[in-house]
Amino acid sequence: MASAKESKITFLYGELNRLGHNGEYERAIKTANKILHDNPDEVKAFHCKIVSLIHLSKFQDGLNFISKNTKLSSGLVFEKAYCQYRLNQPQEALKTINNVAALTLKLKELKSQILYRLERYEECLDVYRDIIKNSSDEYEDERETNLAAVVANLSFSNSKVLHDVPPPRDHTYELAYNGACRLLGECKWLETEGKLREAERLCRETLEEDGASEEDVDEELAIIRIQRAYCLQAQGRGKEAQALYNSVLQSTRKPRSGEGEGESIAPPSGLDPSLLAVASNNLVAFNRDGNVFDSKKRMRAATAEGLEHRLTSRQQACIALNNCLLAFYTNQTDQCKQLCGKLAQEHPELATDAVLVEASALAREGKAGAGVALLRSTKAKDEGARLALQLATAQLLLAQGNVSEACSVLLGLGGETTFRPGVVSALVALCLASGDRSGASNVLKQAVEWYRKNKAEGGDLRMLWRHAADFHLRGGDAAVAARSLEELLRLDPKDTKTMAQLVIAFSQFDPKKAQSLSRQLPAVMDDAIDVDVLETSNWTMGSKVIKKTVGGGKDSVPSPKPMTAGEELLVKASKRPRRRRKGKLPKNYDPESTPDPERWLPRHERTGFRKKKDRRAKDVGKGTQGAASGGSDQYDITKMQTTGGASPSMRHGSPGEPGPRQQQRKGQQQKKKRKGAKW
Repeated sequence: MASAKESKITFLYGELNRLGHNGEYERAIKTANKILHDNPDEVKAFHCKIVSLIHLSKFQDGLNFISKNTKLSSGLVFEKAYCQYRLNQPQEALKTINNVAALTLKLKELKSQILYRLERYEECLDVYRDIIKNSSDEYEDERETNLAAVVANLSFSNSKVLHDVPPPRDHTYELAYNGACRLLGECKWLETEGKLREAERLCRETLEEDGASEEDVDEELAIIRIQRAYCLQAQGRGKEAQALYNSVLQSTRKPRSGEGEGESIAPPSGLDPSLLAVASNNLVAFNRDGNVFDSKKRMRAATAEGLEHRLTSRQQACIALNNCLLAFYTNQTDQCKQLCGKLAQEHPELATDAVLVEASALAREGKAGAGVALLRSTKAKDEGARLALQLATAQLLLAQGNVSEACSVLLGLGGETTFRPGVVSALVALCLASGDRSGASNVLKQAVEWYRKNKAEGGDLRMLWRHAADFHLRGGDAAVAARSLEELLRLDPKDTKTMAQLVIAFSQFDPKKAQSLSRQLPAVMDDAIDVDVLETSNWTMGSKVIKKTVGGGKDSVPSPKPMTAGEELLVKASKRPRRRRKGKLPKNYDPESTPDPERWLPRHERTGFRKKKDRRAKDVGKGTQGAASGGSDQYDITKMQTTGGASPSMRHGSPGEPGPRQQQRKGQQQKKKRKGAKW
């Protein structure tokens, strides 16, 4: 009996091995069940059953069998963690792997994938470094590609770890693409565009060598082209980006049966749903408040179900924010409020942006006061968010016409923020617009004093000092203007313009200091210059006088000799103002008589003008010259008799006869021939 049982198990294991190599996993599961039915403790058969379930993508069944049979599954840590990972349970999968003391190579590979899914890129980078260091097999290119993808994601977060990571090789199109993504995270647009074009070339050459079809090549190139379109859009070349997005979507689009123009966009065949979502979101961002119907269709594709496990959290947050903005642009205030609340709850890092969009929607609806209350009730998590909320509050207050309260909000920013050049400029403009010149002066004074105490320097501050000095000089506050000019002069001691302005400012309240400072100004004229020679030279004369004195033509050069006394008199006479003589009056002028009101009208328009009588015969016809009066009727079209031929409209429509323009041209030629009087 024992030998028969062993031979049966041996036969079933051989059958199981054959089915596994042939990929017949359904039959392999049945064979493994036969073994387990007779021998429930067979670990190898149980392992083969779990592997077959994984190959059939029945991850939930495999995980259930592992959970029920703890005794047989004690060594199946990798299979359990892999099922959890494929079921979108990365936290549980990582916990399963971390319970193992010593990780094997395949467990490290799986752990790196789980950390990448969890977006813990720095830990993932360390795991990949350890794997590459302690392994040597045929999967080195794949590991290097994954490492480059991790580095590319780290570049978007400005991680300090990147300083120790050298740039990857680019001998494959996957590595070239990941290298371009790293440059994209560093905002090197032109280098990114060139690298993506190189990746596209390598991809096409590689796939064509492998014998891939044109459709397969287009599907593989889709991700590279969409990334290149985003690079163009980031550079402000929106039209080129839009054309590239549409070309990718149209080249991989598979129309559904019965699809019409008004229906939603169909999912492209072969195009990854995450790529479709990214391209649709970027097109919505390009459309902004225009072409809202297309944007709604695109947004439905970007927010389809099942994408939360395919997109990164950064991509999901961007799509959710654009969805809020689309509702704002389409004046859907209630939907905008709901989407903003959902955005703030699911993505706390964008809570400030959600509040700003909602406040803007309230202001557009005519509820600016409610928008201001919402902004003031929101707690900012950092200084940047607080500044954005306060500036938005000031903007809504200005929209209401409440200038004084908006100024108080800007003054309440506090610290360095209040005295930034842009904020100071806005405060001065608002004060001047409301007629509060003293308030504008106080703002500039406070800014000058703050920068003097903190000894802040920079290129942006020069403009602030300059405008503050000009404003106070025009306002008559020379002392405050002098302080601003002193700061400018401290930054650039050789600036003669600033020094001259400072002399003018000091001359109004401290003449001695102005006189001492004026000695530092450069001399106006050199001592070697002879003033008398300059005064007597002919360059002081006008161009007409020079021509008269020299007597030359158009190309003659004025003489450099000093002027004589007669020439000086000629110059003085040319500069004298000419006296205008009064107009002469007629001899018979009577100042008491009123002038004729029609004296400036032409003679034929005056009331006393009579036309000459027409002595020509009244019965002369108005036809052709020399023709009889009765003969003019034959040329009058209103008196012609209609014939029985085709009507003019019928003749006009006939294709064999000339058109109306040719008939008219022919009549004109005959008329000219009759007027020529040459027969």
